Amino acid sequence: MDASSRLTERFEEHRSHLRAVAYRMLGSLSEAEDAVQETWLRLNRSDTSEVENLGGWLTTVVSRLCLNMLRSRETRREESIDAYPTDPAAGREDGVDPEQEAVLADSVGLALLVVLDKLAPAERLAFVLHDMFSVPFEEIAPMVEKTPAATRQLASRARRRVKGAPLVPDADLGRQRRVVDAFLAATRGGNLDALVTLLHPDVLLTADKAVIPSAAAIVVSGALPVATGAMAAMQRAQATQTALVDGVVGLAMAPLGQLFLVLRFTVVDDLITAIDVVAEPEALHAIDIAVLDA
Repeated sequence: MDASSRLTERFEEHRSHLRAVAYRMLGSLSEAEDAVQETWLRLNRSDTSEVENLGGWLTTVVSRLCLNMLRSRETRREESIDAYPTDPAAGREDGVDPEQEAVLADSVGLALLVVLDKLAPAERLAFVLHDMFSVPFEEIAPMVEKTPAATRQLASRARRRVKGAPLVPDADLGRQRRVVDAFLAATRGGNLDALVTLLHPDVLLTADKAVIPSAAAIVVSGALPVATGAMAAMQRAQATQTALVDGVVGLAMAPLGQLFLVLRFTVVDDLITAIDVVAEPEALHAIDIAVLDA
């Protein structure tokens, strides 16, 4: 086997790991594949004869590439604050199989991808590499041009954002989650009767005008009308996951990990008395999303 073939073989041994790192950094399979491909090109142009840990070298390269891509993304967001996908799952033309990306997003966790997208680039890199791939802070620090101690603080801040801060005691949070999980399961399964039993007879649902393009917000009252409306979103419920929403249990709909809308619930005596559906970009940006422990 010649040197070129051996280098290719060694890179392929690390490809799946590099893609896993890049996807968690970028939240986009097409961008992750681009970062992995660029990592291969850089490897091919570099003299790695004295590199003892090729996996570590490759992880550093792909991480730096992802960090630059995240920073570029932040700049574009600042220059175009109105840029927001009307439906992240629609109109993709990047050659990536949507089903493959949907499976990957679900395996990582839709809510986690949403939270990661809200982190600053350096925070995201520190959290992903250390907490998800056990890379020491001493190796991460040069990537973000900080000391190991400062890098540890970046990961700590990110960790607090990921876990969130519940506004209710654990027991109440558990009861909320059981009700919301049941609501999601009934919606996904198209079980109208089960859904009705979870709703207070006078439940009130409000949805901003971005949920269904209209001139005004939508208001629906009564268990059966609200449950019937939820059935219309059965397909989209497959891309929905429980999350901590402004400190209480809610649902985040995030096709391919891109936040599309949020459902906030009011639960009283194990019945849902109110549902607030938020889809307007500015309102979504202001919502604090965090990951619920499994």
